[in-house]
Amino acid sequence: MSRADGRADRADVRADRAEAAGTGVPDRAGTPDARRPSLLWSLELFRSELITTLRRWRTLALLGVLALIPILIGIAVKIETSDGGSLGGGRGGDGQGPAFFSQITNNGIFLVFASLAATLPVFLPMVIGVIAGDAVAGEAGSGTLRYLLVAPAGRTRLLLAKFATTMAFCLISTLVVSLSGLVTGALLFPLGDVTLISGITVPFEDALLRALAVAAVVALSLVGIATAGLFISTLTNSGIAAMATTVGLVVTVQILDTIPQLHAIHPYLFPHYWLSFADLLREPVYWDQLVKNMGLQGLYVAVFGSAAWARFTAKDITA
Repeated sequence: MSRADGRADRADVRADRAEAAGTGVPDRAGTPDARRPSLLWSLELFRSELITTLRRWRTLALLGVLALIPILIGIAVKIETSDGGSLGGGRGGDGQGPAFFSQITNNGIFLVFASLAATLPVFLPMVIGVIAGDAVAGEAGSGTLRYLLVAPAGRTRLLLAKFATTMAFCLISTLVVSLSGLVTGALLFPLGDVTLISGITVPFEDALLRALAVAAVVALSLVGIATAGLFISTLTNSGIAAMATTVGLVVTVQILDTIPQLHAIHPYLFPHYWLSFADLLREPVYWDQLVKNMGLQGLYVAVFGSAAWARFTAKDITA
């Protein structure tokens, strides 16, 4: 493909996305239609942003890696227990991480919980950080941001569409891990009634509902870092810089959360309550840590969401 053809294709993409953003059809005088953006236009903008994000090869590769992790975990557990022995010498734990792994051979649905516990500290937040960091800065770097801002609703509606797309991707990435874990667990291990952490056995259908609730909680646990990444994305025109900064923030905060001397600030760090989803596998459910987790994520959304809006609405768009 020639360079001229590439520029033409990129111009077509810009025009399509600007139209989805709510740009009116120019009249004969060349001025855009001044219709106010409707709710339908807003939904169309969100749909366009979500489809654009999911169609990128980078996004598909990241989702592919997330889907591969439960498969690798399931195969590793199957190989280690193929001689009839127990995983890790039969160590249990407190219901987080190791306990899930030790239960996989008894019931394949535990591969869902084990996979989420394995990906939540590192892989899931890094993937979210890449998508959130690229949301605005990537558009500015590629020169498409100005075309999106010709929409009548302006910057606030575009930022809300970016935010909604990032939140949707939190759910999509979590469901990819969960579905891959469920399918792999069903193929490699038996399924049936599930014994919860508290020792109570529930029907498999009830366990599936709890697995769905766990996936929802994990997705909500990621909205804090997602909103922080969106704010970082408004600070620069370099998508790579925004993604690297967001991922670096994830790693830094994770390290801070493991230093005992900093215990005073641990309850205010966004990953501190991430593994609280394990409390959904108790009967009765322990709500204390779950409520604290949701409240903390909501605080991060409020603070960084407001900062992103203030920055983006006042930003000088040159690309």
